Amino acid sequence: MSAAGTRPSATAIGGMTDTTGSEALLSLIVSSLDQDSAEEIVTIDLGGKSSIADHMVVCSGRSSRHVAAVAEKLIERLKSEAGVIARVEGKEAADWVLIDAGDVIVHVFRPEVRSFYQIEKMWMPEADRTARRI
Repeated sequence: MSAAGTRPSATAIGGMTDTTGSEALLSLIVSSLDQDSAEEIVTIDLGGKSSIADHMVVCSGRSSRHVAAVAEKLIERLKSEAGVIARVEGKEAADWVLIDAGDVIVHVFRPEVRSFYQIEKMWMPEADRTARRI
């Protein structure tokens, strides 16, 4: 933990400092998802809740093909724009793709799968569930 109480980034991302790295990475991810028409993008601040990441992003694609395309474009942008080699699970089936970008974990779901798992309920207080949608 740094003096400010935030977990420092594991690596410098595209020359960003540790204190701004996760915020800049989050911004890049949300921008990428928005550009590729991901739906119901939700950001969750994991500060104080988990040591695995600083932020979580949850979004939906309209179909398995859209989920795979959104995930693939995000992986490409992370590598080209931030120098991040993300770890990926679930891209083959494209029902739920998990992208671990280090300080930000991204879940891209088909709507039915997202509704079934309701992952936001595990991480967000009730009052914040609708306020953080982008």
